[in-house]
Amino acid sequence: MHPAVCTVLPLPLRGLLTKGLLAVVALLGWSGSIQVGQPESATQASPQEDPTQEDSIETVIREVEKRCVEENIPMVGREKAIRLAELVRQHKPKLIVECGSAIGYSALWMGRELSRLGEGKLITIEIDPERANDAAEYIRRAGLQKFVEVRIGDARELVKQIKEPVDFLFLDCGYQNYYPCLMGIKDQLKPGALVVADNVAIGERGMRDYLQYVRQHFKSTTEWFDVDLPWVKRDAIEVSIVPGPER
Repeated sequence: MHPAVCTVLPLPLRGLLTKGLLAVVALLGWSGSIQVGQPESATQASPQEDPTQEDSIETVIREVEKRCVEENIPMVGREKAIRLAELVRQHKPKLIVECGSAIGYSALWMGRELSRLGEGKLITIEIDPERANDAAEYIRRAGLQKFVEVRIGDARELVKQIKEPVDFLFLDCGYQNYYPCLMGIKDQLKPGALVVADNVAIGERGMRDYLQYVRQHFKSTTEWFDVDLPWVKRDAIEVSIVPGPER
C-alpha cells in the first residue's frame, strides 16, 4: 500500500486495513519478515568475498612441499619454516638475502611474511637455473613477485654485488659455502642483523668454519627441531645476531 494513502485514512479504517493485510499474509503462508522504512540495500545480503591471497600462497606452499618430498628436493620443512617466518615477522627486515633457493619453499614462507608486513624485499639466489626458474614461477603464482626476486648464479659471488644494507641473511646452500657467503656479504650486514643458517646438525662437519666464526663473533644460538622429512628427523638452525645496537 502506498504510504500516502495511510496518511489520510481515519485511524479505525487504518486498523482494519492493517488486520486485513496480516490475514492475507497468514493465508499465503509467508514465513519471512516485513521491514518498514529500511532502504533496499539494507535488506540485501553482502556478496561473498573472493578467495584471499593468503589462501593462494598456502596452496602454492603445500604444492612445493609435496613436490620436494616426492622428488627429494632439499627444503627446510614446515617446522623450521614456521620459525623462519616468525623471525621475519619479529625482525621486520627491509632486505633479506637467501643463499640457496632450491624451488622456492623457504622464499615463499619469508615472502608471505613480507607481504603481511606490506614492505621489504627478499633476494634469493640459486645456482641451478632450472630450479631457479621453478622458484620464480611458484613465487609468481603466489603473487609474491613484488617482494621476492630470484637471482641465478653462485651465491658466493652474487652476494658481493649486493650494495644495499642487509638486515636478514638466510643460508641454506652447500654447507661448505656458508662461510664464504657470510664473508662476501659481511660488510653489508647492518648492526643487529639476523643471520640464520639451516642444517647445522646434519651439516655441522661441512660448516665448521662458519659455526666457529659466528659463535665467536656474534651472539649465536642453536635451535633444535623434530622434523618430518624423509631424509632427516631431527635438525637444527643457528640464529646469530650481528653485533651492534638493535634497531
